[in-house]
Amino acid sequence: MPTTTSTRKIRVIIGKPGLDGHDRGAKVIARALRDAGMEVIYTGLRQSPEQIVQVALQEDADVIGLSILSGAHAHICPKVMQLLKAKGLDDVLVIVGGIIPDADKQQLQAVGISGVFQPGTRMQEIIDFIQQHVRPPVS
Repeated sequence: MPTTTSTRKIRVIIGKPGLDGHDRGAKVIARALRDAGMEVIYTGLRQSPEQIVQVALQEDADVIGLSILSGAHAHICPKVMQLLKAKGLDDVLVIVGGIIPDADKQQLQAVGISGVFQPGTRMQEIIDFIQQHVRPPVS
């Protein structure tokens, strides 16, 4: 009897870490990803890196998208990457969007952030990036 495998939707956690209370952009991204066929879990405002990583673990996430407008990306992103490694989630793609100066992009990529998206990035660019960098998961 031939075996069939079905692919499940790419699972994306959208996290809004830190004290920044502006989540309109995160919600717009979440909707665009959902409309592109991905399963999206939005963690809500003011989440700690620990909370976001715990949700990624519980939800078997393929991607974590961090929305950071507060300027705390240099502190939050390395912490998220450290926690993912500690939990054995090295294969989770991590992207960040928000107010990220060009000068900080290399530092974020050096700690393992795969994609950095600044204000004005087209939604399709983010969708394409995720689809190109995540292998379709098999269920």
